[in-house]
Amino acid sequence: MTAAEFRKIALSLPEAVEASHVGRPDFRIRGKIFASLGYPDGDYGAVMLAPEEQQKFIELQPAAFSPAAGAWGRRGSTEVLLSAVDAENIRAAIASAWRHKAPKRLIH
Repeated sequence: MTAAEFRKIALSLPEAVEASHVGRPDFRIRGKIFASLGYPDGDYGAVMLAPEEQQKFIELQPAAFSPAAGAWGRRGSTEVLLSAVDAENIRAAIASAWRHKAPKRLIH
């Protein structure tokens, strides 16, 4: 997975837009961040999951998914090592993160 592929997946979701937070690209739905790139460095992306979903993705692909440090990680912020994640799992994780932030009327 490349950063460009991650970006393409995130921006394919309804009403998703790219913005920036602390100098790093992020992906938002109605102003709410659901994914980002470049943290902790350029090898990573991040998705904002529910804690139970975070655990599911870590179990599915432990070399790719890990909780972010501290309270953010305990609340579901999940780092994704781009070189280790497979396309199916990152698509599912990004879509899940989007669903948590999207208005109910957009979720089919």
